[in-house]
Amino acid sequence: MTHASSWLIRFALVSFVALFAGPLLSKLPFAEHFPLTILELTGAQTIRLVVEGTGLLTLWLLAVHAFRHMPDNGKGFTFLSRIILPLTTILVLIVGDKTMHVAGQTLIEDIGLQPYSLAYAAALIVAGLWLTAAWLLNIDALHHYFTAPTPARHRTRAPQQTGESHAAHDSSDSSNSSGAASADALDSESPPAMLGRYKILKELGRGAMGVVYLGKDPTIQRFVAIKTMRLDEIDDAEKLQEVKARFFREAESTGRLTHPNIVTIYDAGEEQDLGYIAMEVLEGTTLKHWSRKPNLLPLDKLIPIVATAAEALDYAHRQGVVHRDIKPANIMITAGATVKVMDFGIAKMASSSKTQTDIVLGTPTYMSPEQIAGKKVDGRSDIFSLGVVLFEMLSGRPPFTADNLSALLFAIAHNPHPSIKVIRPDIPPALQQVLNQALEKDPALRFRRAAEFAQELRACLQGQAV
Repeated sequence: MTHASSWLIRFALVSFVALFAGPLLSKLPFAEHFPLTILELTGAQTIRLVVEGTGLLTLWLLAVHAFRHMPDNGKGFTFLSRIILPLTTILVLIVGDKTMHVAGQTLIEDIGLQPYSLAYAAALIVAGLWLTAAWLLNIDALHHYFTAPTPARHRTRAPQQTGESHAAHDSSDSSNSSGAASADALDSESPPAMLGRYKILKELGRGAMGVVYLGKDPTIQRFVAIKTMRLDEIDDAEKLQEVKARFFREAESTGRLTHPNIVTIYDAGEEQDLGYIAMEVLEGTTLKHWSRKPNLLPLDKLIPIVATAAEALDYAHRQGVVHRDIKPANIMITAGATVKVMDFGIAKMASSSKTQTDIVLGTPTYMSPEQIAGKKVDGRSDIFSLGVVLFEMLSGRPPFTADNLSALLFAIAHNPHPSIKVIRPDIPPALQQVLNQALEKDPALRFRRAAEFAQELRACLQGQAV
C-alpha cells in the first residue's frame, strides 16, 4: 500500500466492522436462538464475542501489514507507520475490554476479576508507553511533513570537497579548464526524502552527473553513495527516452564489474525526474591529494598504485566497459590502503543528457586525442588518460596546460608532451619510455592493453625489462 488514502479506507472499514458489527448482529432476532455457543455464553454473546474478536484481530494484522509495507519517506508515511501498531494495540485493548464486560463476563469470572484487571491495566500501560516512545522518536518526520520545502537558492561558490569520501571527491577539473562552473551546477535545493528504496540522509557534494547524496538501504541497513542526473531538463520526449535507455544501459554494464579495485555499483533507477546510481561508499584520499608538490609520492609507492589501477582498467575493458574519465580524483586510496578506481561509465552517462553544443565528454585535461576528436574510444583511451595521471603524479603538473579550453584541446591532440626527464632527472629511463608509450597520440602506438601498461610499470620498479 503506497497511497495513504487506500490504506485509510481499508483501516476505516475494518475498524467499523470491529466496533459495530458485533453489537448490531447480536441484537438481531436470530441471535438469541443461535445454535452454536461457546464457554456457556448465550447465542447473542457468542456472536458478539466472535465477530468483534475477529474484527479486532484483522484490524491489528492490518496495522502490522501497514508497519511493514508503508514507504519510509522520512515524512508522513514514516510517522504513521511507526505509531500505527501501538495506536491500534490501544484501540484493540479498549474495545476488547468493553466486549469482554458485555459479552464475556463468564470468561472474566473464570479468569478472576482481579487478575484480569491487572493484566488489562499492565497491557494498557505498556501500549501507552510504546505509543509515546514511537511518537517522540519520529516527531521529526511529522514536522517534516507539515514544513514547506526550502526554496532553491544560489550558492556563492561550489561546495567544499574534502577528498575523504569518493561520493564527494573534487569534480572541478572540467570547470577549471573551461572557465567557471555553470550557474545550474551551483544551485542548491532540498534533497528528496527517498530515491527508490533508499532513504536520503544528506548531500555529500557535486559529482560529474549532478548532486551526490549519502543514502541508506533500510532493507539491509547498508549505506550507499547516490549519484544523480536530472532528467526533467530534457524537453524533447524522444530525446528523453533515448537518454533513459542509454543511462540504464551504461549503469547495467558498469554494475556487472566485480573487482577488488573497482567501486561497486549496487543499483540504478529513476524517481522524481532524477536518474540515480547507488554505489559503494568509501573513506579514503584520492590521488589528487598527491598530485602537487610537496606531496608527490615516491616511486616505490606511486608505481604500484598506478599499476593496480591499470589492472583494474584492464578487467573493465575485457568486460566491454571503458571508463572515459580517468583522473587523479577518480582513483582513491582507502583507509585500508586499497586502490579503488571510481565512477566507471559515469562520464558517458552524464553525457547522455548533453546537447551537441555542450562541453566535450570527460575532464579535458585527461582526455585522449581520439576522445577530443569525438571518435569511438576503446580501452586505449583510458591508457592515455592514466598516462596523463602518471605524468602529473611524477611532476606535480599535467603534461598539457593552456589558458583556455580550445588551446588545451589543441595541445592534447597535436603537441608532444614535455619530457619527464627534464622535469624529474631522477626518473629511470625505462619509466620514461613506458610513460612515452602510454602518451602516444596514435592509439595504435600505445599499449594494446592496460595489463601490458601495468606489467611494464612493475618491471620498471623491479629494475628489469619485460
